[in-house]
Amino acid sequence: MGDERVLAPVPLMRALLAQGLALALVVVLVYLLALLSWRLPLLSVALLQGMLAALIGWRLGLSRWWWWINLAFLPALLLAQRAELPAWLFLLGFVVLLLVNWNSLRERVPLYLSGRRAQQQLQRCLSEREPPLRFIDLGCGTAGTLLQLARHCPRGQFVGVETAPLLFVFAWLRCLLQENCSIRYQSLWRVDLADFDIAYCFLSPVPMPRLWRKAEGEMRPGSWLISNTFEIPGVPADRTLAVDEGRQTSLYLWQMKAVDIR
Repeated sequence: MGDERVLAPVPLMRALLAQGLALALVVVLVYLLALLSWRLPLLSVALLQGMLAALIGWRLGLSRWWWWINLAFLPALLLAQRAELPAWLFLLGFVVLLLVNWNSLRERVPLYLSGRRAQQQLQRCLSEREPPLRFIDLGCGTAGTLLQLARHCPRGQFVGVETAPLLFVFAWLRCLLQENCSIRYQSLWRVDLADFDIAYCFLSPVPMPRLWRKAEGEMRPGSWLISNTFEIPGVPADRTLAVDEGRQTSLYLWQMKAVDIR
């Protein structure tokens, strides 16, 4: 990965770009149709803009849930205006999006959810190790993957860290009844990785070089760092497991080596 990917805009900015481009295209189309004396209903214009925004967002590499936001944004505004909904609902919607996308704004790490095939490959990796083991999910999101692995390996200990407030609360509640699974409101940069046999992440290209330096400095020889989709520039993975599900391409695995002090 080159510097171009490191400098890529955060998902929120790409979503706004998709909205702007879609709106400009629709304005041009409506103007051309007006020259031919064709008039589209306002709701049809809003739906067309939403479909274009979703398509552009897909081409810009946004996650699937952003497609739905782009699709529904303008039609929802129009319907809300017609229904004369109170203004505080829009503020509430903004706050919810902010609490979910907190890491996109602070650390340029959007919410990516690991799919079923990635979970299956992780289960395969865990099955190759002798229990007990300690596993950490660096940015666990809604804790779906972490909870699935904790149930699959009851003799392991599973920890998730998350700093997006709404996601943390949701993940913490989900894992309350799973004895071998816990969620911490903690930055991944403040976790001591020496306590874990496997560290898993599904982040973005931006933090990967820094994460590698942290893993090299803290993780014990023989332990593993696993990244979903995003590689570490200049550091070939020791193993690669295919995922090929949506935007997820592969799991990249690096085994920590002993430091030569000679």
